[in-house]
Amino acid sequence: MRIDVQVPTANVEAELERIELRLQAAGRPLRSMTPLDLWMPGLCFRHREADGEHFVYAEHIASGRLAGCTVFNRLVELDKRADRVLRSPHSKYGRLYQRRGIASAVYRWALGQGICLLSGPRQSPGAHALWHSLAKAHPLGYVSLEDKVLRWLGEEAGEDRLGDLHTRMMLLAPGWGLDRFLRETRALNECEGAATAPGP
Repeated sequence: MRIDVQVPTANVEAELERIELRLQAAGRPLRSMTPLDLWMPGLCFRHREADGEHFVYAEHIASGRLAGCTVFNRLVELDKRADRVLRSPHSKYGRLYQRRGIASAVYRWALGQGICLLSGPRQSPGAHALWHSLAKAHPLGYVSLEDKVLRWLGEEAGEDRLGDLHTRMMLLAPGWGLDRFLRETRALNECEGAATAPGP
């Protein structure tokens, strides 16, 4: 994986406007969605699920406008067993709502639902820091995903692995340990015999 993504703020703001317009055109205004039990000053969080993907929207209460969103995507690279376990989160938040811990709160919500998280092959420095912050409470490790084969690489990855776009970070939800993860996803353990198993 590579830490080389930088999205201009203006692009994010424009994308959020397009998302809000698409929701309205589809008859899915924010206030028609299920509220989540997440609280941050001035914001309300809404959730919808479609085709196994989770969409969390942060609504600015006073204006009713979209402040940002996180999508927990399915990955076409995963086989059916791993698809039941893992989702890849991608977030967009407007300039006024960045660096407020909003994405962290939404990721913690997903982990609390039993969803294990898999990063994309590339991240921004801010997203990379967010994952390591979450690792204080949730086991973090590295996997390789190539040709629909998932391989557990361990709790750390060397520079050669980190430069490989097949390498991903993974956060385990509460109740998940390495043995259960390997069993339910049929991932290969490249660290077998080493003391690298996270979680219970």
